[in-house]
Amino acid sequence: MNSTIKKVYTKDELLDLYNLPLNDLLAESSKYMSGNVEFCSLINARNGKCSQNCKYCAQSSHYRTDIESYPIVEVDEVIKVAKEAKENKVSRFAIVTSGKTPDEGRDFQIELDMIKEINKLGGLMPCASIGILDEEQAKQLAQAGLKRFHHNINTCRSYYPEICTTHTYEDRINTCKLVKKYGMELCCGVILGMGESVEQRVEMALELAEIEPDSIPINILMPIPETPFANYHDKIDEENILRTMAIFKIVNPKAVIRFCGGRMKLSQENQELALKTCVEGILVGNYLTTVGKEPLEDIKTVEKLGKNLL
Repeated sequence: MNSTIKKVYTKDELLDLYNLPLNDLLAESSKYMSGNVEFCSLINARNGKCSQNCKYCAQSSHYRTDIESYPIVEVDEVIKVAKEAKENKVSRFAIVTSGKTPDEGRDFQIELDMIKEINKLGGLMPCASIGILDEEQAKQLAQAGLKRFHHNINTCRSYYPEICTTHTYEDRINTCKLVKKYGMELCCGVILGMGESVEQRVEMALELAEIEPDSIPINILMPIPETPFANYHDKIDEENILRTMAIFKIVNPKAVIRFCGGRMKLSQENQELALKTCVEGILVGNYLTTVGKEPLEDIKTVEKLGKNLL
């Protein structure tokens, strides 16, 4: 049975939970599960040449990664991919662009037009992940009919300076606040396996609880050659991924914990275990610069587990 009563936990209480036998921890997170799974997907609408120095990212202009850069795609291309997403039982579709802000490519008006066109399709809720917002941009996105805005904290406040120095953790928090101020849903999550400690994973869960996102995407670092984290292949194992996702669900019972980039680091068995105990959403298809699963595989898994596909 799904319980959405939100308990306030201390960091020490969560560390005790984190260190329970795995089955006991997953039994606890299961108490907050619905029987539903929600699919979303994205289009990488502008790629590369980002001014920021996020150490995990293939798209940063600070690193010489082997990545194809391209300007914003045509609106028609976005609509084509959105229609394909609908055919794959996706209910939310995100426009994603590289850059610190929507204005980095001077493409904000085009992005607004994309949102309006997605709304015209019907049955598909538009999302956007287009960087750090100012107040006027947040207002215009809401007026254009944007349903949900995605903006990760990526890691906890205490570890953020180890991840990026060209913008701050507070810059991200301010964008999250603007999204909620203008009535949009918030999708806000993290990347695991960037060298953070167990204590810092617990801090992430608590900081997300303060933000109260509707959706919490969980990415697992896929090390990109030529980035500072190129050799971070063994910073988190499968069991600790499961433990972290369970803690996130316990602390954020109303939020949809969502599989995103890097979930292929989990075995199929553990992906299914997570969907039974702590995960209720999947970003299907490929990601920004890494490969995911075919949507049909995820549809079959959801059916196998007896879940309802939203």
